[in-house]
Amino acid sequence: MTLTRSLKTLLVTTLLVPTLHGFAAEENWINLSGSFDGWRQIGDANWRIENGEFVADKGNGHLVTQESLTDFRLKLEFFASDGKANSGIFFRASDPNRIVDTSAYEANIYDERPDQSGRTGGIVHFAAPSEAINAGGKWNTYDITVQGDHIVVILNGTKTVDTHDGTYKSGPLSLQYGAGVIKFRNVQLQKL
Repeated sequence: MTLTRSLKTLLVTTLLVPTLHGFAAEENWINLSGSFDGWRQIGDANWRIENGEFVADKGNGHLVTQESLTDFRLKLEFFASDGKANSGIFFRASDPNRIVDTSAYEANIYDERPDQSGRTGGIVHFAAPSEAINAGGKWNTYDITVQGDHIVVILNGTKTVDTHDGTYKSGPLSLQYGAGVIKFRNVQLQKL
């Protein structure tokens, strides 16, 4: 009887503790999807919410977090209609009213960018992607970690950027619309 009870306890501990640990870690994530709460718009992009996704296909502009961020991890899914579609995730924007690639870091979404060093998977002006991964015409994932001067970008499970730069220290992040059809879903933020 004691051996059976010990085996049951061991089994429950082995199965339950990792699950609880994973659940506790997930509690630190903030869901930024499906609502414009916590966001403001700049520019004239026609951002809207369809099926819980941020969608734009006209104009030019950004969805910008109302909160300024320093160290964080951002996970999201994005859809770009084709290789000419232009978007990006800007972060640590130094001027939240004028977000451009010379006042923030930009994890780009633009397969056919003329300067391929800043194409999808790279950080414009700072780090070319280690691998050219085309994102057009399908759903993709970005996992971006920014801690101190260390920036890591993972596109579709492949680490495309691992760099150090301290140009921008803090600021909001934004989802950009530039061209094509752009969609974002499952936008999750974890402050570090």
